[in-house]
This record gives sequence, structure tokens and C-alpha cells, in this order.
Amino acid sequence: MDSNHSILFVAFLILCLTVNGVTGYATVTGTVFCDQCKDGEKSLFDFPVSGIKVSVTCLDENGQVYMSREETTNWLGGYVMRFDGTPDLTNCYAQVSDSGAQQGSSSSCSIASGPAQKLKLLFSFFGIETFVVDALLAQPVQPMSSCPKPPPAPVMPPPQTPVMPPPQVKLPPLPPIAQVPVLPSPKAPAMSPPPATSPPQFKLPPLSPIPPVPFVEPSACCHKLWIRPEYRCYWKVIGPDTKVAVAFGLVAGRRYGNDMTVREALKGRGEAYKTLLREATTALLNSYNSLGFPYNSVAVITYTNMALLGNSQHDVLMTAIRFIKANSGTCKFTECK
Repeated sequence: MDSNHSILFVAFLILCLTVNGVTGYATVTGTVFCDQCKDGEKSLFDFPVSGIKVSVTCLDENGQVYMSREETTNWLGGYVMRFDGTPDLTNCYAQVSDSGAQQGSSSSCSIASGPAQKLKLLFSFFGIETFVVDALLAQPVQPMSSCPKPPPAPVMPPPQTPVMPPPQVKLPPLPPIAQVPVLPSPKAPAMSPPPATSPPQFKLPPLSPIPPVPFVEPSACCHKLWIRPEYRCYWKVIGPDTKVAVAFGLVAGRRYGNDMTVREALKGRGEAYKTLLREATTALLNSYNSLGFPYNSVAVITYTNMALLGNSQHDVLMTAIRFIKANSGTCKFTECK
């Protein structure tokens, strides 16, 4: 029954796109993080940074640039570029521009760092393609003071001059010494060892059950499984009573109200904005529980807010389709003990 409902919903979306005369285009999305420790890697200390210029450059077979586009990250550190038509983006790369932060930006993290990242095709649907880019890095002038310091380089000891042994002098042999008889030593009385006793045994209390850790392999569970009580232990960062405005931010709060909970969001259907919130909430829960889920939590929140800010029925429907596809994978749930 649920699969039939999904097929009908996708068919309805295709009909809407056909009526609205949607033409083909490609979008490129990604996030820029501030590498506070200047270690060239994304770590727990890094955060998304706004006002950073990102350039996408495409090369032909001879290595010559035939298309280039530049965009500035938003307040969530994300950027979105749109290419009309059906351009070939298979040999395109994204990187932080050498110009760094946009003029007038207050960001102190604007130095380009790390190699360029190649665009990855995430979604292709009726001439509409979505490409994603791995995290790009920008660095401040000085690293953060609380960053871990690298271990000091080992100190090499100075070279030692070999010491020559002194010359050996042969002495004449000593005359033999008369042997003195050795008297036997008196034997001490034998003492029997004390009887061995086993140490006292203590019974340890039973250990409390360990909460499930995030799956390393991809795991995607639909919204109906997240509502079931036997899977309650998989709720990580947010709970069923968490407000939607807290989970997704002020933009979602203005759209859905400050009193709507995550449990209510998982039951939404029948309308494009309710379907978007249901699938976005499901994707957010999956991102907290699976390291191999196609979207991380920052990307889920960013795409949801971008669709709501656009005030476009088309953007809302396309974002809902992407989340439906991501949430339709294999679920790794087991019943909680």
C-alpha cells in the first residue's frame, strides 16, 4: 500500500512539472567549512562559514577552461549554482576562490585551503540534475588557540666518537692456591607452606545496555518505521517531542508554527509543504544514525530552508523528491532491547 502511494505521488509530481513547463537545468550544491586548526581536514572544531566565494570551473579534453561560475556562501555556509539547459558537468571542479571572502564580509576565515573537489552526480530526473561537492575548506590567518598542537620533532643525539679499548697487557700466571676443605652448612628445618586459600569472590552488577551506535554502512528508514515504539532507542539528537522550529531553525518555525513537534511532522501528507517536512525530518533522523546516508545533517537543514525561502512550489516538490529517494534505501533497524 505504501509503495502504491509513493508511485502515485511521484506520478503527480511529474504531471505538475509537465504542466508548469519545466525545462532542463543542473544545480551544484555544497558547503564551505572554516578550518580553524589549519590542519587541512574537516574536524569537530570546524563550522560552516558564510560570505566565502566559491568557483566552479569546467575543463575540456585539452585541459582548457570552457565554462566557469562563481557564487558566495549563504549564512549556513552553503552555496547553490544553477546552470540552465543540460550542460556537461562531469569534468568540473569546485574550490574556494583565491579572492576569499566577499568584500564587506566580517568573516576572518577567508584563505583558500585544500584541493579542488570534483562534482558528483547525486540525482537525475527528466533533464533536471543535481551535483554535490565534498566539503571545501577556508582557513583563518592564525589557528585557534585551543587546537591540539602537533608533537615536537624528535631530537637526534649528537654523533658519538668511538672509544678505542686500552691495550691488553698479559700478566704472568699466579701460583696455584691450596684447596681449603668446605664444611657443609647446617640445614634449616623444613617449614611447610600455609594452606592455599582462594580469594573472596565478588559478584559484579549487570552492565546497562549500550545504546546503538551509528551505522557505518548506509541505512535509510522510511517515516513509518521512525514512528514505531520498538525503534525508539535510535532517536539520537532530537526526540519525538522536539519542536520543528528547534530542529530546522526559524525559517521552518515561521512556515509550520512554533508548536509543531517532530512526531507530528512525520505524519504529514496530502500537501507539498507537509510532504517536504515529513521527508526532511526522516532524512534528518537517518543522517544522525548512518554515516553512509547520502546527506549529512547540515545538508538536510540547508536544503529544507532553501526550499522554504524560495516560496516556489516547484522547488518544494523537487526537494521532497530528493529526500524521498534518499529515504527509500535499506533500513538496518533491529528492535530495541
